Amino acid sequence: MSRSRDVDVRAFEGDAERRVRDGVAVEEPLELRLRAGDETRTLAVTMRTPGNDLELAAGFALGEGIVDALSDLREIVACDDGAVTIALAAATLPPTAAFERHFVVSGACGVCGRTELQALRERIAPIRSDVRVAAETLYALPEKMRAAQPVFERTGGLHAAALFTAAGDLLAIREDVGRHNALDKAIGWALLGGHDTTVCIALVSGRASYELTQKAAVARIPILASVSAPSSLAVELAQTFGLTLAGFVRGRRANVYAGAERIIGSKENPAITH
Repeated sequence: MSRSRDVDVRAFEGDAERRVRDGVAVEEPLELRLRAGDETRTLAVTMRTPGNDLELAAGFALGEGIVDALSDLREIVACDDGAVTIALAAATLPPTAAFERHFVVSGACGVCGRTELQALRERIAPIRSDVRVAAETLYALPEKMRAAQPVFERTGGLHAAALFTAAGDLLAIREDVGRHNALDKAIGWALLGGHDTTVCIALVSGRASYELTQKAAVARIPILASVSAPSSLAVELAQTFGLTLAGFVRGRRANVYAGAERIIGSKENPAITH
């Protein structure tokens, strides 16, 4: 299953023109189905880069509140028609009106501001974590993630999400055309493999949106970092749920918008800039 494809391109530079072959990231739909007992229902159709589809389904199910733990899953299987079925351990399907999406899911879809923030308060508790990360460790993460992005290297057209230890060791990295899909895949990897996300750092390649911050909070990841900016609602969510949120992690600098107590700096090398 290819994640990139070569296409014919007419490349212009100054007064020159040439014909070249260029790699582009593959984007294709994936139908996610939910099954319990003998009943199966379409849950969502998401545009994604093929690969790690079972992890994507697992991370999506966790982020949407369909499951809370690996024990809630009976299995996740790829179907002959290309769809993925999430089979629940429960005998009956849950009421799915709140998260059913009979339309294409994109990077801009999903949550709806303060209404969703209130719903999240009723669903999860604030994060309590003793994880601490040195500022120098945080600074080094983007370069480590970038070095592990083979499809981005070829196409320049994919987002990435990575999970690291508090010492800065790379655990998993996933790429996708959708920022939310990349993080779902990384979280799904952890869920299916039994890896403890409560001691991890998550790094995303784009901006830290509300949706990505919600996914990190639901997965109980104590530190979410981004190479770009967070949104105002992402900052509010992080502050509400005890999540450390760092943005503009570039070079040897970072802005920490919430949970700064988990980032260890020094007078000579502050972790927080304004």
